[in-house]
Amino acid sequence: MNSPPLNTVRRYLAALHASDTAALLACFEAEGCVVSPFLGTMPAHAFFPKLAQASARSVITPIDLLASVQPGTEGTRVAAYFRYDWTLKDGQIVSFDCVDLFDFAPDSDRIARMTIVYDTHPLRAEVGDKYA
Repeated sequence: MNSPPLNTVRRYLAALHASDTAALLACFEAEGCVVSPFLGTMPAHAFFPKLAQASARSVITPIDLLASVQPGTEGTRVAAYFRYDWTLKDGQIVSFDCVDLFDFAPDSDRIARMTIVYDTHPLRAEVGDKYA
């Protein structure tokens, strides 16, 4: 399946892998937001620079992309399931499976809202608060 929202999510994953903050932000609406297990809800333009400050490297291994086919909904939702091998600024490497949910407004190929889903308990125990 090839659609503008799926292509945006593919660009997003490539930009996350490349640690390219400008390219990540280009995937979002101007008022787009991110819902993060660690940081709560933030504007995308504030979230990605904060992620860049905490990160030394990101290796993204896509596993699956799923597009919503729910009739009667507004906009499109895409789920990206991937392996995230995250190297923190202090050199620590954290690896986990993650699902990002991308919500698109009707007739838009830019992300309006992204919700990050993963089990934070093992990560918090392992790395603590790396965003401080």
